[in-house]
Amino acid sequence: MLNSHDILQTIGMIQNENLDVRTVTVGVSLFDTHGNPDKIYDKITRTAEKLVPVCEGIEAEFGLPIINKRVSVTPIALLGNENPIEIAKAMDKAAKTIGVDFIGGYSALVQKGITPLDKALIDSIPAALAETDIVCSSVNVASTKAGINLDACKIMGEKIIETASITQKRSCIGAAKLVVFCNAVEDNPFMAGAFHGPGEGDSVINVGVSGPGAVLSALRRHPNSDITKISEIIKKTAFKITRAGMLVGNRASAELGIPFGIIDLSLAPTPAVGDSVARILEEIGIEVCGTHGTTVALALLNDAVKKGGVMASSRVGGLSGAFIPVSEDEGMIAAAESGMLTFDKLEAMTSVCSVGLDMIAVPGDTPASTISAIIADQSAIGMINGKTTAVRLIPAVGHSAGDTLEFGGLLGSAPIMPVHTAKADRLIDRGGLIPAPLQALRN
Repeated sequence: MLNSHDILQTIGMIQNENLDVRTVTVGVSLFDTHGNPDKIYDKITRTAEKLVPVCEGIEAEFGLPIINKRVSVTPIALLGNENPIEIAKAMDKAAKTIGVDFIGGYSALVQKGITPLDKALIDSIPAALAETDIVCSSVNVASTKAGINLDACKIMGEKIIETASITQKRSCIGAAKLVVFCNAVEDNPFMAGAFHGPGEGDSVINVGVSGPGAVLSALRRHPNSDITKISEIIKKTAFKITRAGMLVGNRASAELGIPFGIIDLSLAPTPAVGDSVARILEEIGIEVCGTHGTTVALALLNDAVKKGGVMASSRVGGLSGAFIPVSEDEGMIAAAESGMLTFDKLEAMTSVCSVGLDMIAVPGDTPASTISAIIADQSAIGMINGKTTAVRLIPAVGHSAGDTLEFGGLLGSAPIMPVHTAKADRLIDRGGLIPAPLQALRN
């Protein structure tokens, strides 16, 4: 139970350290709509019509900012509609009607094979993301149980390029709303990868907490502590952050009449100074994020956040850990611009972080096969380690390494990072399914 000192500390985190609830996401099952766009619109608006006013009321009552209100839906490829772009438009219209920030679930699960309905959805992604404003899309191409669908990796490399190209005049924003997964989870509240998994109920509330600034401030109060103490400080701070998320989740559930699902413990940075995962890693003891020691510092942070959060809630899920999105973290941006944080180092960090290569801009002339190879590399890390990994790359069409893409808001700005120019065409063109690893044989 929190005592008065803990409460005052939490208030201080809100006022001075950028503590917020990053998202309250309502998951909505669309199976009973049978893929009918009109029924989908009705189901979303009926289920989540009060989400925004309820969250605004909770913000006013507790003084705790809730930055995003979102909706996730059943992966659209599972609904049997052969013209999925009409569903994307219905999703966009419904999300705007109820006033949420984003809606996710324009998704397909193709880790072991691609059905005609999956193919129809994947082929429609570039147009769907260009013709809508707040729809987000994801495709799961690999899992520890199934292996890696190399055919799907190839297709998604091509679709990412196409999506960026078709939205070039808007800073290639379409690609920022598209993520490719290995081991995607069914209860993720964060965009762009959120969808309401087929194993979920009719509706659910999932909450994503944040608080890199609170962790950073806590560590700065103990500059000379040993690494064991550092872990304890992070755990205690994560506990308090998670309690705040639980308060919001339980209240939203009661007022909306929707079951409370999970708290996602992920530390989600913003472009604001002092709200950076990179700065936490530097406070732990490295000079600049990206230098030697970065990966072990991130592993410590990720583990401690999970341990502290698990003690504060029995309903932990989603991704839960530390995000390292380059464009959304001012410390990551600075490290990338200095040349210290490289693409290869980011890939190494994804072996221990919450997700993967997130919000990274690459040169606009990067071949689709290179994007596909990056997806396959990330999938291999996730598959072998039994963790979720993801790729959200933005090919900066018309721009080169060293330039910057400006998105604004929470998406921030992305320094365009160089990638290796040696080709991987022959690997990607082989196609087929990379078999599941030995770790998959656990039954």
